[in-house]
Amino acid sequence: MEEKKDARKTKAIKLADPKAATIDPATREMIQVAQEKGVETVFDRAVNMKPCNIGTQGTCCKNCGMGPCRLPLPKGGVEGEDERKGLCGATPNTIAARNFIRMIAGGAAAHSDHGRSVAEVFLTAARKETDAYKIKDTRKLVEVAKYLGIDTVVTVDGKILDRDLDEIALEVGEKAMDEWGKSEGELLFAKRAPEERYKIWKKMGVIPRNIDREIVEIMHRTHIGVDQDYKNLMKQGTRAAIADGWGGSMLATELQDILFGTPYPVASEANLGVLKEDMVNIVIHGHEPVLSEMIVAVSQMKEMDDYAKSKGAKGIQLSGICCSANEILQRHGVPLCGTFLQQELAVITGACDAMVVDIQCIFQNLANVAKCFHTKLITTHPIAKMEQDNVLHIEFDEHHAIEDAKRIVKLAIDNYENRGAEVMIPKQKSPMVAGFGVESIEYHLGGTFRGSYYTLNDNIINGRIRGIGGVVGCNNARTKHNQGHVEVVKELIKNDVIVLTTGCNAIACAMEGLLTPETAAVFCGPGLAEVCETVGIPPVLHLGSCVDNSRILLAATEVVKAGGLGKDISDLPAAGSAPEWMSEKAISIGHYFVASGVYTVFGVTMPVTGAPVFQKYLFEEFEKMYGGMWDLEIDPIKHAHKMIAHIDKKRKALGIDRTRDRILMDMADRREIETA
Repeated sequence: MEEKKDARKTKAIKLADPKAATIDPATREMIQVAQEKGVETVFDRAVNMKPCNIGTQGTCCKNCGMGPCRLPLPKGGVEGEDERKGLCGATPNTIAARNFIRMIAGGAAAHSDHGRSVAEVFLTAARKETDAYKIKDTRKLVEVAKYLGIDTVVTVDGKILDRDLDEIALEVGEKAMDEWGKSEGELLFAKRAPEERYKIWKKMGVIPRNIDREIVEIMHRTHIGVDQDYKNLMKQGTRAAIADGWGGSMLATELQDILFGTPYPVASEANLGVLKEDMVNIVIHGHEPVLSEMIVAVSQMKEMDDYAKSKGAKGIQLSGICCSANEILQRHGVPLCGTFLQQELAVITGACDAMVVDIQCIFQNLANVAKCFHTKLITTHPIAKMEQDNVLHIEFDEHHAIEDAKRIVKLAIDNYENRGAEVMIPKQKSPMVAGFGVESIEYHLGGTFRGSYYTLNDNIINGRIRGIGGVVGCNNARTKHNQGHVEVVKELIKNDVIVLTTGCNAIACAMEGLLTPETAAVFCGPGLAEVCETVGIPPVLHLGSCVDNSRILLAATEVVKAGGLGKDISDLPAAGSAPEWMSEKAISIGHYFVASGVYTVFGVTMPVTGAPVFQKYLFEEFEKMYGGMWDLEIDPIKHAHKMIAHIDKKRKALGIDRTRDRILMDMADRREIETA
């Protein structure tokens, strides 16, 4: 027995095969470098640690001290009545539903807490308590104020006058903060959905009361001995997901746009090759742009540039990973260093002088990798610290934001001199265009004179554009890095489906060179290629970070408003996808899309397969109630074609399933379509 134990202890650690791990040449190169240097990465850990099969099925319950209760699905499936149960008697359906909505709660909490932080900074700026943050988009301020029920005009002596913008900003901040914890009423942004969608939510009783309450109630319902009906559990999960997509996430996006500027198309580059050997490299990683905006501002100061040059560098190179990267990209053109799975590799280049992290998707192993190099790893958020002693914690405070950002940038500059002899930066980087949103899409489609979504709708109706695909989400080390993302997107645009993307899918597409207008002529079907060439946009539109999935919801709403494609989001020839998802946020995102009427396909796995009855409820019966439903497909090409089949189904239902000649329409024609 002792010999067996010793054998297990001395068992050789497997190394990842770089070619099997990723489709990206730069990532392959750096995996090889890491292995040669004896530095462990997530790719190596993935081949040495297998996932729990029962957990993957969603039927492991650890919600009390009598468990965990593990209810694996029999190899031959369930025949007759399913007699599996936990110690308390919980069925697989109850356990899987509890686990599923707890993931929704986790994801909604992450997005919504991000939104709350932004709202707090917004209120600080509105109260003039800081000089670092100012209102940049007053037009959007006024627009958002209206959705929050705030008057934007006043009547003085019988004349209607615009209200003072400072007054509006203060009210917006206060009203926004109320959305997290108000004692009565309903989520205000729910009314931004198409009227028919709002009616469905009202009928089903799932309109959120406030953001925090819905998350807390999930935790209560899933405690032992509370809610034991999978349908009732999912009702609360749906309410919490809507509170995320149409609440916390949407508020985060809108308030960030008001504070930092609404994104418009900007050119940049993506992949590890954006790092510069002769410059101070600061890599921003995480999800919350409150600090990263300040680091961008400080790094552009002449005094910082001069200081960097005094240390022998040619200047400062900012780049980003994950959604903080997408945030500063879409507003400032800061290049993308990489996706979620590339964060360790950025350090292994030996060129990263500081990695500055805030919240979400940050490997604790970054600290261990940083020990092997000169990189300063700096945590900045009070809720996100690391236990390793080589990690610096510089807590960011919006009241002295510039000072905190200067301290961080100076640390990076001072560290430039401590680099080792060997810096190995892959050459790969790709040009890209990012910064699309509801406003910029409208502008590109119609210009300032006729900005609207009619052009998009016309081209969907005439068949040049088959439909819309929202492809988003994380990377997952259980899949081949970026393969699912890229193959799904390429197959969609090949079949004339225009793609809206966010998060790590957006970064993967950027690395593959899919975010340029020139892409259309190479990868698109003839209809989509013609539209992209005429309008001058890429076939894959980068809409921002994870919280910016709310932009996709609002874009879909604008398509409905433009007319001719039904009265609800569920009528649209559109489908959603997360080919390589891994986080709880992805489950929350997926479910608020389903609840909004969107057919949504996930790759990798779904934590419901161990409960066939519950799975059928999500994958089939949900569509009868909400117009949207879940699906699972691991193969990327089949995954894309499931989306295309759904799009074709919706085109047929709308009577636009056959390609038509392009017809110039007057207003009478449009009114006829709208009333049809």
